[in-house]
Amino acid sequence: MHSLPSISTDYFLNPAFQREEPYGEQRASILNAGALASAGQEITAWPGYQVTPRHSLGGLADALGVASINYKDEGSRFGLGSFKALGGAYAVGRLLCRVLGQQLGRVVNPSDLLQGELRQAASSITVTCATDGNHGRSVAWGAQLFGCRCVIYIHASVSDGRRQAIERYGAQVVRTEGNYDDAVRQADRDARAKGWHVISDTSYPGYMDVPRDVMQGYQLMVQEVVQQLGAWPTHVFVQAGVGGFSAAVCAYFWERDAQRRPFFTVVEPTRADCLLQSARNGRITAVTGELDTLMAGLACGEVSLLAWDILERGANAFCTVDDDAAVAVMRLLAHPPRNDAAIVAGESAVAGLAAAIGIASNPEARAAFRINAESRILFFGSEADTDPALYRQLVGASAADVLETQA
Repeated sequence: MHSLPSISTDYFLNPAFQREEPYGEQRASILNAGALASAGQEITAWPGYQVTPRHSLGGLADALGVASINYKDEGSRFGLGSFKALGGAYAVGRLLCRVLGQQLGRVVNPSDLLQGELRQAASSITVTCATDGNHGRSVAWGAQLFGCRCVIYIHASVSDGRRQAIERYGAQVVRTEGNYDDAVRQADRDARAKGWHVISDTSYPGYMDVPRDVMQGYQLMVQEVVQQLGAWPTHVFVQAGVGGFSAAVCAYFWERDAQRRPFFTVVEPTRADCLLQSARNGRITAVTGELDTLMAGLACGEVSLLAWDILERGANAFCTVDDDAAVAVMRLLAHPPRNDAAIVAGESAVAGLAAAIGIASNPEARAAFRINAESRILFFGSEADTDPALYRQLVGASAADVLETQA
């Protein structure tokens, strides 16, 4: 049997979770099947759209003593390296339709933007956001796709590789002092002063529409994998930053069948666990400080309000893993058990799988999470090597080297 890394986790079983609780109108006002259908119709019409692969990892399932493990690999999404293309770029398109519609006094459809009829008008509009890397790349790509200007704010610890990847799509990149949440506030201040439009995946009082669009776009990925699987998973482990991604996944299953939905676990870095702390305290709780973690895409200290509206009562459990666990699982996926596919997974892609390995390997935790030989566990590999130099440093091989081993 393949040797798995030894991983310790801190977990909290959510006392607010009630399986009988319906999804309800309030949560449906955030994310719903009708809005997903609209998002899917638009996104699937974009140039380069393809369904991303789902890997069945039988060797890893055997090693963990479960029935199946499935990994939705978002590394090829629109050539951007992560699932974020589904959210940020979709929100850019939606915002441009609203703004241009108001300016022109008529309905503007997404197809109008793609056909280039309104590119001159769009070029006078500037979108902006703060990012750890992937969201900013998605917003920059969306701005390039639809013809508007883009300014992206990155905080002090974002790597130069990620900065360059954003600039590749024509965006101006501004580096700020402090952490991700400081960059969010700087982007908001500058946008107000200059008449720009913020495309954030973080919702806060007075700012809900755009983050809702971002989350709605994410759900297309869930719809894809459900169609690929056939049978629903019994467990889902999803990594989280501000919570928008994990809430989108949680809401998809909850809306469709509250009784049958999977055991849902939110996973964060040990040093950026705002969702776990919020659950423990029974109220939204910010985590301050440097938020220093290799899992840069998850280095967030403040919970998105819309995400919390779903996760507060929709998540079964919250869990944390440290950087060593993330690196160990990156290496495990690069050099997998027996016949499993080699997978290039970035440092922010693997927290869910790392947590599941830690939980499933601990008899007490395994029982608490109801993991057994019949369990079907789903993971979302949210990024590939979005920082190729860092990936090579951590894994000891480049993405090309990893994939060549299975060719």
